[in-house]
Amino acid sequence: MRLIITTPTAVVVDEPAIRSLRAEDETGSFGILQGHEDFLTALSICVVSWESGDQDHAFCAVRRGVLTVSDGDKVAIATREAVVSRDLDHLAHTVLARMRQRAEDERASRNETLELQMRAIRHIVRYLHPEHAGLKEGGA
Repeated sequence: MRLIITTPTAVVVDEPAIRSLRAEDETGSFGILQGHEDFLTALSICVVSWESGDQDHAFCAVRRGVLTVSDGDKVAIATREAVVSRDLDHLAHTVLARMRQRAEDERASRNETLELQMRAIRHIVRYLHPEHAGLKEGGA
């Protein structure tokens, strides 16, 4: 099978001959072997591992992404961030922790932005239609 892992700016992995692959989505860990049915899933923040033809293992931490299997011999992963390493312990402990923290920080930032946008909309509605705004003068 051929494995391609891409980020928005780079092709991180282009392995022409892998024997198997393991990854994780919201339902848990799963494996892919040669001849797998066409498949599409959204990956969690996880370590993708694969075995090459010479039985050498390789690993790539991904910050979510989309995994597709097509024609039983092509596996493609598109992700925001990918870190390749032969050191599984480093990926599993350090890199994944950093990716999870970054994802949490982004989620918190999005929530703050949405809250600010809602406040701005409430103020605009109050200004344009104070009788229909349903907000008290002192409200947010």
